[in-house]
Amino acid sequence: MKVAIIKYNAGNIHSVRLALQRLQINPFVTDDPALITSADKVIFPGVGEASTAMDYLKSHHLDKLIPELKQPVLGICLGLQLMCEWSEENNTDCLGIFPAKVIKFPPEGKVPHMGWNTVNQLQGDLFNNVDSASYVYFVHSYFAEKIPETIAITSYLTDFSSAMCINNFYAVQFHPEKSGVIGEQIMRNFLNL
Repeated sequence: MKVAIIKYNAGNIHSVRLALQRLQINPFVTDDPALITSADKVIFPGVGEASTAMDYLKSHHLDKLIPELKQPVLGICLGLQLMCEWSEENNTDCLGIFPAKVIKFPPEGKVPHMGWNTVNQLQGDLFNNVDSASYVYFVHSYFAEKIPETIAITSYLTDFSSAMCINNFYAVQFHPEKSGVIGEQIMRNFLNL
């Protein structure tokens, strides 16, 4: 199985690669449109800032490519946020795959939301053999609002989309590559799609 990890100068690619290698997958990291298009599965991870990441995607024409991909695509953390329509982080227009806005957590709470929290109201194949209220690992200051395409909800200061799915596009706000056996199961489920 050919698995591409999209390179776009956002952090966390190394830990995603290691998580896949534990599942006997040796992924390749690339920003080459031809290689991304030819992969069986595509992972769009990221830790960083929305507008800088979008600038990189645009400069490499990946902003047009990613929404047109036909194979299963998994966005992780910033990847989820960039797959939405718009982010409050530097007023950034994003890829528009999910009809959601990304909003900063209210200032009265401890931000970033960092550490273990539960995912609830789980739907779909991404969560096969994962129990509701399972704990996964989060690090983020912005969140995607709940939409009809939300397939998991987490509560921190407010309820937000911790996972979304539309057609072949999946996205999680948490880090499955840092979420122990639950995260490993979610990654395995994605690879089995």
